[in-house]
Amino acid sequence: MPYPYPALTPEQKKELSDIAHRIVAPGKGILAADESTGSIAKRLQSIGTENTEENRRFYRQLLLTADDRVNPCIGGVILFHETLYQKADDGRPFPQVIKSKGGVVGIKVDKGVVPLAGTNGETTTQGLDGLSERCAQYKKDGADFAKWVLAAVYKALSDHHIYLEGTLLKPNMVTPGHACTQKYSHEEIAMATVTALRRTVPPAVTGITFLSGGQSEEEASINLNAINKCPLLKPWALTFSYGRALQASALKAWGGKKENLKAAQEEYIKRALANSLACQGKYTPSGQAGAAASESLFVSNHAY
Repeated sequence: MPYPYPALTPEQKKELSDIAHRIVAPGKGILAADESTGSIAKRLQSIGTENTEENRRFYRQLLLTADDRVNPCIGGVILFHETLYQKADDGRPFPQVIKSKGGVVGIKVDKGVVPLAGTNGETTTQGLDGLSERCAQYKKDGADFAKWVLAAVYKALSDHHIYLEGTLLKPNMVTPGHACTQKYSHEEIAMATVTALRRTVPPAVTGITFLSGGQSEEEASINLNAINKCPLLKPWALTFSYGRALQASALKAWGGKKENLKAAQEEYIKRALANSLACQGKYTPSGQAGAAASESLFVSNHAY
């Protein structure tokens, strides 16, 4: 007899499962727009733009108000605390903007990582204190799913009777290290990634939403496409939860100037459409990706 998952009603389980399935519906993935104030500062600095609240708001608005071509591509958007409470120029809160386009609103609920004493550079996640209260408040304020930086394994989730059908996993792909001199094909990367997941992730998990891990925009799309074309049995939806690999070209096109809004949105839509095809195994690189799309997005010692 399956464990009844105490504390979750049948209605809550259905809601969680429905949310997970909406996010990873065919052709859809996640826009990760939950960069902390410190992380977004580095992005803005790269285009010579001051890290002010208004510039952060305007840039997030640029992404969230892209035209309806992006709607079939983005199932969910992860926001940072500040962004959840910001509004578009027309006065609508950002969660309302996302929902009006058919997306699910997500929120990063951890409080970052700190060094773990007695280890060689390992970190642990902050924020368990007050988590229940924060989640309840975020739910009232329009969020429907949460992101947490995990350092746990599925054995621990099973021990605690976590309802896996209401979860998504956000891992890296299995790619060569940045300093690795040996080149591997997209098919080899896909096979290694799917093999690792098949050996570790229960089929009850609704979907796997890959982070881009410093790959270029184009590389992240091609590898996601190869993963979905991998001939091994894959019981989960395999899609994207990209930050830099959806935003890099758009950020450069914007350049901190309001008059570049449309040009930046076109770059964002272009990458969203590419990844929508890739998560269905239907992406064909045109060979005409711009310089920004082919540029490595690797950041040494990147912290979420």
